[in-house]
Amino acid sequence: MPQPSVLITGCSSGIGRALADAFKAAGYAVWASARQEVDLAALSQAGFHAVQLDVNDGAALQQLATHLSEEIGGLDVLINNAGYGAMGPLLDGGVEAMQRQFETNVVAIVGVTRAFFPLLRRSRGLVVNIGSVSGVLVTPFAGAYCASKTAVHALSDALRMELAPFAIEVMEVQPGAIASSFGASASQQAEALIREDSPWWPLREGIRARARASQDNPTPARDFAAQLLAAVQRDKRPRLLRLGNGSRALPLLAALLPKALLEHVLRKRFGLNRSL
Repeated sequence: MPQPSVLITGCSSGIGRALADAFKAAGYAVWASARQEVDLAALSQAGFHAVQLDVNDGAALQQLATHLSEEIGGLDVLINNAGYGAMGPLLDGGVEAMQRQFETNVVAIVGVTRAFFPLLRRSRGLVVNIGSVSGVLVTPFAGAYCASKTAVHALSDALRMELAPFAIEVMEVQPGAIASSFGASASQQAEALIREDSPWWPLREGIRARARASQDNPTPARDFAAQLLAAVQRDKRPRLLRLGNGSRALPLLAALLPKALLEHVLRKRFGLNRSL
């Protein structure tokens, strides 16, 4: 049997790197992408096919697709993992922050999947889109991120139906809290918006708390990756996979609690239960 292949975007650390490790240990040829030279060097040293890639760069995507077509002919698994969390009040971030968030977390999924569609078709492959429970339970100070992950859910459902005639499967994964650098990155995003001239300046600690929320009692990335790999290797793969701390409880709260009560709880949690 030929060696199975997987392309994983966003492998510099956290979930992406843990997935690369898990698939490599399972015998896959792992094509691991990152943007920074230092991360590429580390990936190469670890035995991966390290590729420099900005998922928003259409020309780079086509170049990599051509290279993989020449090297391996097809692609068994594509994992759309690259993304980040834009934190802070929606109106402080404005249109530009929203556009950047959607370009990376949503639009890029379509661009990456389109570029590698011919390779996936040859292998009757699998597309794995990394969403989030934040697309189900919407919180304040993460509106752009939550909206982007809700969009990932919608486009995953659409892609699943549209790719079915080509025997390409689509799995959406909605992680809960997973140990990674996501919290540090989200905090940096939040700090960039926290300014004294903002109407939300008095609520800055609530903004910071939301940015850190993804690292509250997180599931180790290694455990997350092992469970995702096991799901990929099943004969009957799940359409939707929820993994990690809070990945089941939070969507359940969103489904069962009256909307007004849920919003009251979240406003209190992040300091929005007072007038300014």
